[in-house]
Amino acid sequence: MTNDANGSPRIVLYEPTGSTAEVCFDIVDFEFVFAVSVPVFDLRMLELNVLLHGGQVISWKNERREEMLFMTNKAVLKPNKAIRGGIPICFPQFANFGSLEQHGFARNKLWSLDNDPSPLPPANSQSTVDLILRSTEEDLKTWAHRFELRIRISVSASKLTLIPRVRNIDNKSFSFMFALRNYFSVSDVSEVRVEGLETLDYFDNLIQRERYTEQADAITFDGESIEMEPNTQWSTVNYFYDHEKKRTFVLRKEGMPDAAVWNPWDKKAKALPDLGDEEYTTMLCVDSAAIETALILKPCEEWKGRQELSTVSSSYCSGQLDPRKKA
Repeated sequence: MTNDANGSPRIVLYEPTGSTAEVCFDIVDFEFVFAVSVPVFDLRMLELNVLLHGGQVISWKNERREEMLFMTNKAVLKPNKAIRGGIPICFPQFANFGSLEQHGFARNKLWSLDNDPSPLPPANSQSTVDLILRSTEEDLKTWAHRFELRIRISVSASKLTLIPRVRNIDNKSFSFMFALRNYFSVSDVSEVRVEGLETLDYFDNLIQRERYTEQADAITFDGESIEMEPNTQWSTVNYFYDHEKKRTFVLRKEGMPDAAVWNPWDKKAKALPDLGDEEYTTMLCVDSAAIETALILKPCEEWKGRQELSTVSSSYCSGQLDPRKKA
């Protein structure tokens, strides 16, 4: 356990081969950060930080202490305030595709430790924390459905795994959207290529959400991008290459058939109060999501998704990315 710059106690979850998660929550007006700690025996340990505020991963460092996730320098930990960066959880709505607040309310709520994460097996081989968000009477005023939202966050060598689950504990069916908004840290977004989404249909949210088919062999960035790619598959490896850092991020997922790609670019960045004017150049969102077709749960049913993020040093040849090749 340590204290951060504001004097708030912080516990960091380590993995002997390297990563971190951080969890923040409030007691009355007092804010602090919670996680789980084990003794540090190896300087090459991974580090992961997860906030109970929003159940949100805010930092993931590899064995070389390099940060994999973007976090704005303007981040402020405040009740009912989403934090721009890390991996926010969007539930039960994505973006403004509904009548609720932007990206739903789960990212603005206080989560709890889940001491009984059944029916998931124990995660004995990796550092893990289980969190839970239950519907409250206040939530029922805006979204009249009783639910339990769980997430398991695990870190192992070069891999970060998130397993979200939604259970219907109501006496009627309900539908919802879900997304893991992954803010990746990149050296220069204009030098990044995203592959694995070619030939797929997508909605361009900047052009009246019209449907197009991706024609290029990779997605590159030279302006604001808000694209949603329906019906990607678990078997499709979505990955992108950071030319300057010679690093490939690999994203695998199941239960979340859609993907979303976003960067605000310069004009939008200047209009966002919680993002520095130039910070858009070092961030890129590539999300795992269920957006186009809402997920439906009958009473007592449960939905489960899975996302695996990993990184490898990469070679870049003939316009193709290959995460299996080492630099």
